[in-house]
Amino acid sequence: GMALIGLPVAIGALGFTEAGIAAGSIAAKMMSAAAIANGGGVATGSIVAVLQSIGAAGLSMAVKIGLTSALGSAGAAIG
Repeated sequence: GMALIGLPVAIGALGFTEAGIAAGSIAAKMMSAAAIANGGGVATGSIVAVLQSIGAAGLSMAVKIGLTSALGSAGAAIG
């Protein structure tokens, strides 16, 4: 449960926000590196693109269900 709340907060703290990537943030540095590596653009499906999508829209219900399932299984395995 905490991961579902904490993940969007952490992504926002990196600079992936609803308004776009925050200037001077870790997200901006990641985007710059990704653009340089890809010849000037950020590839669809890249980690930067996915994180920005989450930062802009939050987590979808399908993602929340998937994370809950995965984290629950991981917690059970650790316990």
